[in-house]
Amino acid sequence: MKNLLYIILFSFIVSNCSIKTVVKHHGVPMLEKRQESLIVNKTNKNDIIKALGSPSTKSKFNNDIWIYIERKQTQSKLKNLGRMKIYENNVLVLEIDKYGLLKKKDLYNKDDMNNLKIAKNITGNDFKKNTFIYNFFSSLRQKINDPLNKRVNNQKKINQR
Repeated sequence: MKNLLYIILFSFIVSNCSIKTVVKHHGVPMLEKRQESLIVNKTNKNDIIKALGSPSTKSKFNNDIWIYIERKQTQSKLKNLGRMKIYENNVLVLEIDKYGLLKKKDLYNKDDMNNLKIAKNITGNDFKKNTFIYNFFSSLRQKINDPLNKRVNNQKKINQR
């Protein structure tokens, strides 16, 4: 009887496990393959939209910069309690000139992103109490807290007594 209970419990646990891994996909599928059809100084904006769709992010400086993202996640092993693990992460950065032609393209994968160097410099805080900005925001805060200026007038009356 005890062995039968163990067999039923074991079969219940095993039946809830799936053989195929679950893959969560975000962004443009097969970005690495699709970007190969884009040719620098030949492909225009319309060709890019036709091949990849609309970009995940657009930036407008001197030239347009379009960013396409692809990320695939799957559940990790049992020892990590099924947390999601990124196994593919691609970012395609396209720079388009003012005429609408592809000027530059860069594809970054997960390994490239791990090798990026980030600046370690810390911006100092030059905020001092005697600056114009501090005085301006202090007076603004005072006007918000006491719009009819009653608090100052009450203080003057108390001091006069």
